[in-house]
Amino acid sequence: MAAAADLVVPTLAIRSSVAVELWSSAGSKQPFEHKPHLPREETKSSRSICFSSNGRYFAYSNGQEVKVLQASRDSAASWPVICVLPRPKAFYLQFSPRGSYLCTWEHYAITKDRPEGSPNLLVYEVATGVEVFAIVQKNQADWQPSWSADESIFALVVGGEALFYDLGEGAEKGFATTSRKIGGSRGGMLSLGPGNCPPFLAFYTPGAKGAPSMCKLYKYPALGQNQTVACKSFFQADRVEMLWNKRGSGLLLLTSTEVDKSGASYYGNQAVHFMATKGDTCSVPLSKEGPVHCVKWSPKATEFVVVYGFMPSKAALYNLKCDVVFDFGEGPRNCAYFNPFGNLIALAGFGNLPGAVEVWDVSKREKLANLKCADTTVFEWHPNGEWFVTATTAPRLRISNGFKVYHYSGALLHETMWPQGQELLGIEWQQFADKTFSEPKITKAKHEGIKSSQPEASKKAYTPPHLRLLKEGKNPEKYLPQPSIPGLAPTAAAGNTTRKFWHRQYDLDNPIMRRGEQGQCQLVGAIGAERPPLSTGSSTSRHNRRYRPYQHKRY
Repeated sequence: MAAAADLVVPTLAIRSSVAVELWSSAGSKQPFEHKPHLPREETKSSRSICFSSNGRYFAYSNGQEVKVLQASRDSAASWPVICVLPRPKAFYLQFSPRGSYLCTWEHYAITKDRPEGSPNLLVYEVATGVEVFAIVQKNQADWQPSWSADESIFALVVGGEALFYDLGEGAEKGFATTSRKIGGSRGGMLSLGPGNCPPFLAFYTPGAKGAPSMCKLYKYPALGQNQTVACKSFFQADRVEMLWNKRGSGLLLLTSTEVDKSGASYYGNQAVHFMATKGDTCSVPLSKEGPVHCVKWSPKATEFVVVYGFMPSKAALYNLKCDVVFDFGEGPRNCAYFNPFGNLIALAGFGNLPGAVEVWDVSKREKLANLKCADTTVFEWHPNGEWFVTATTAPRLRISNGFKVYHYSGALLHETMWPQGQELLGIEWQQFADKTFSEPKITKAKHEGIKSSQPEASKKAYTPPHLRLLKEGKNPEKYLPQPSIPGLAPTAAAGNTTRKFWHRQYDLDNPIMRRGEQGQCQLVGAIGAERPPLSTGSSTSRHNRRYRPYQHKRY
């Protein structure tokens, strides 16, 4: 296993505003760059790039078609084109678990020739490039279909109804008709669990007319109302995110509402629930109020982490009984990322947070590194479990685009900043089959790295201007701004050199008002400007007076 891993060349797929290309490195101390034998196509219209889960295939769109390439591990081998799919408007790409099929999705559109609309979710057989399935899927947020681990079952939700297709006898016959259906209520969601064949599946039904929302677990093909394996009901759920562990034995439900009716949170309400294929269900206890920022399963399938609470947020590690086994403490973070072996976890604060990253040894429960990755929009571990890439991509951020590769000890291994006028749109590691790499041994030794070319932010504390002037031995009052109003003499011209800064508050509290042309009061005078003396004659000569809200008389 170790010998095979030594021959693996780390490869990055890059999608930019000018091209789709592959970069590789000759080793941990060598830079990533485009090699002559690696594919590169100049295009400004690429929407998506995608590796199959086993790393055998790579697909990308170029605005005219979708190309599928056969990936290679050899540092000198080429990547031949397997098939070309006529989908110029393809927006999303997704491979099946074993890479036998490729799903494409594009925006649903109505034309004069086809007022009912054309199918926008299509499935192609990778080996032949033949279209085997097409259907209308208007839902962009949850467009991805579900597959069983052995690709014998294909399922998706259309109009709130879950449709199942049995592919055991081949794609041509299996996609012809649906084998089973469940649901039918609007807003339903479906997810097939990995690992087991036939699989467990979860189906979510939103609540209506005061009834709670509900998520049910089934063991395919037993999908009857009285054949549920487990059932969990809950209120306050406009949307549910379903997260299976790697073995398909546990399911986490992240429920959320768009609006918090109590007004306590800007982000709405979130809650985490756990369901097991053995029939157990429970709510995950959270010890701090606030939103749930992130929920992630460990690849070991026996633990999961939750980042939650108002800033500084908390992060805790839970077991399958939903008991806290370790508390990572509080900090400015809203993301969590396990490496592929589950022995390392990165806790980070991206988005509107400054980009602090903490790397922890999960088994020893100790922190290994602290680093700063500002403006990060993409974070992904390499399949070897030791490196990770961070990137600043468009359209989230259109300046300072680029990517960096780090060692888990915090050492910077590679850095590439994108040229001015170009944008980095996406970046992705090549995947590999399970057991290609052995689990790395975690040490506290600092890995040798390079120095970043980007300037570091100043660590000096901010000092207000008046304190800086005092440190320099200057009088701050001499540097106060002197406002001027057209038509009024400035302070220096009026000869008023005795005014102090506290006079300004008095002028604001007691402004001088003057009768306007149409009976309205107008403000006259300014800080540092002399005002004409008050007259005591008739009403026509009373042009100046102090305005007091509770004492003034009408003109």
